[in-house]
Amino acid sequence: MKSLLPASFARSTVDADGVRINVRAAGQGPPVLLLHGYPQTHAIWHLVAPRLAETHTVVLTDLRGYGDSDKPPSDAGHTPYAKRAMAHDQLLVMRQLGFERFAVVGHDRGGRVAHRLALDHPRAVSALAVLDIVPTRHAYLHADADFGRGYYHWFFLTAGNGIPERLIGGDPEFWIRARMGARHHGGTPFAPDAQAEYVRCFSDPAAIHASCEDYRAAGSIDLVHDEEDAAAGHRLTQPLLALWGEHSFVGRHYDVPAVWSEYADDVRGAALPCDHYVPEEAPEETLGHLRSFLAAHNGP
Repeated sequence: MKSLLPASFARSTVDADGVRINVRAAGQGPPVLLLHGYPQTHAIWHLVAPRLAETHTVVLTDLRGYGDSDKPPSDAGHTPYAKRAMAHDQLLVMRQLGFERFAVVGHDRGGRVAHRLALDHPRAVSALAVLDIVPTRHAYLHADADFGRGYYHWFFLTAGNGIPERLIGGDPEFWIRARMGARHHGGTPFAPDAQAEYVRCFSDPAAIHASCEDYRAAGSIDLVHDEEDAAAGHRLTQPLLALWGEHSFVGRHYDVPAVWSEYADDVRGAALPCDHYVPEEAPEETLGHLRSFLAAHNGP
């Protein structure tokens, strides 16, 4: 397994209440946790993390169910893959690394975990950046035919009877390359070594099943938690930065800052010249916005 990160990013495994989370960390300064999306791993940050580590302590993880982190068994309610459970893993990782308060940056599924982490543990999260997403609840409440076509995988991956697991498992490399190719628009090409790493990790049937459970949870128990927060009037109080690809489905179908303002008190945002995979397609722009945002809200 070839690492895309410099040797300065020390590898460790953190036990988060029995779930082993794969971790890479480097740098000095205010702590920031970077979370990846589907169907990827911490490697999505390979063009951003080393330079961000010049001014920050950067922590990269593989979410539970992904990469080299554990893939715990699920249950009928998909509770082990609720964003609440996945967020709790990340809180425990940061605490075990010695950080009680930190910034979080999440792309795609990682953004949804970051959103839940900031809601459930507001004293721990100093600032939040979400990349190319709107809240899960908003997406489902406003789903239409365009959403179904653009985000068909949200529904395919939730199918029961092992259907997506069997079909994806027949050719996981095709699935990953097709998914990523369909959501890339110019900008920096995907690194071959990064794609090879995603294929390696996703070729594990346990990873395919766990990622389906992630989406099944999003369409069930996560919505229950989101509705409970909405009914109670819970909002994000941390500074929030939303970045999105101007060519992505999110960028073409939502007023992203306006949507996040329905869920958060302090929102700013920007479109970047790319599609969905913001940290890989537009690393320079992503880095610039994150540096400015973190300097203002998480130091130095």
